[in-house]
Amino acid sequence: MRRLGLVLALTLAAGGCATSAVVTQTQTQAQTKTQPQRAPSPRQALAAPHNERAQTLEQVGRLREALEARRVALTINPDDTTGRAAAAVLEATIEEQVAAQLAKGRAALQRGAHVVARRHFLAALAVDPGNRTAFEALREQTQEADVLSYTVRAGDTLAGLAFQYYGNRSLSEVIAETNRLQPNARIAAGTVLKIPEVPGVTLNRPGSRPPAPRGTQPPAPVAPPAPAPAPRDEPSEVNPLLAEAREAMNHQDYAQALVDVDQLLASAPRNSEAMALKKQVLYSQGKAQLDQRKYRDSLTTLDQLAKIAPNYEDSATLIRQTRTRLVEQHYSNGIRFYREEKLPEAIAEWKAVLEIDPQHANARRYVEQSERLLKQLDERRK
Repeated sequence: MRRLGLVLALTLAAGGCATSAVVTQTQTQAQTKTQPQRAPSPRQALAAPHNERAQTLEQVGRLREALEARRVALTINPDDTTGRAAAAVLEATIEEQVAAQLAKGRAALQRGAHVVARRHFLAALAVDPGNRTAFEALREQTQEADVLSYTVRAGDTLAGLAFQYYGNRSLSEVIAETNRLQPNARIAAGTVLKIPEVPGVTLNRPGSRPPAPRGTQPPAPVAPPAPAPAPRDEPSEVNPLLAEAREAMNHQDYAQALVDVDQLLASAPRNSEAMALKKQVLYSQGKAQLDQRKYRDSLTTLDQLAKIAPNYEDSATLIRQTRTRLVEQHYSNGIRFYREEKLPEAIAEWKAVLEIDPQHANARRYVEQSERLLKQLDERRK
């Protein structure tokens, strides 16, 4: 007993702890665990697979399917208060995510970004396919105030037509959406396209002269009344995915920006603009997460940046700062858990420190001491 008393006298440099209380609580918990648990009822056994499926679906973001699985489980076992609470949380989460996507979509419409708005409305329907508000917003967004018809000629491109009618090549996505085409689709001569009016953008009628793009020389004059094909020496077309990624980054929607730029890089791995934008997005996201004290997320993002650009701006310094703060966070959590007499949780936090900094002497010592203490307690219980 005297030797055990010495073991139980373990204290930390950060502060003492009444370890005898740890023994009492841990011993009580151990005795509780040894008590036989009641076998699940037939209803509970039937509902269990549906609850497990709901948890799996929720982890991968398939919230609507997870909610349906919860409802099936509750139909089988209506008295499951835990499952009912989980279903309520899922419902609230779905409503919150749909509302957020709708708000972003409406904001995009106000600034004339119809493609971005459509993406957010579709995202809302992906979360809740039966949401009537999202469906109506998507349908209303596709209505056209004014439409011109244009017969495609040899050599025409969507970007060239966007420049001709709107004075902005990046608005080719508007023509593509209206005619249900891919943003970079090739169009055959003789095809009749609809050229819609875009709110806030002047629609150039046949025979009019398109405005010169900012920062460039005016294009070659177009002979009225028939519009001429896009000249061969025009600037290269702007990929819609690249434009969307830039817009998402400007609105600090870093996750969506990475989705767009990665999709572009999947088809064009050597696209220098896309790779440069990805580095910029990762750097901005990692820095923002660091400012928000999301150290684990920041470290993951900055490590991803280091794999493709080890010396990007001051990313190496940011990584060191993030690692230091993450170590301090886990170490302090371990101290707190120890003082609260939660030894397993404290050990987990100190092991997290060692994953980041294997040379952290205090964390290693406290893990060893706490594990020995738990082992002594377990032997005493047996």
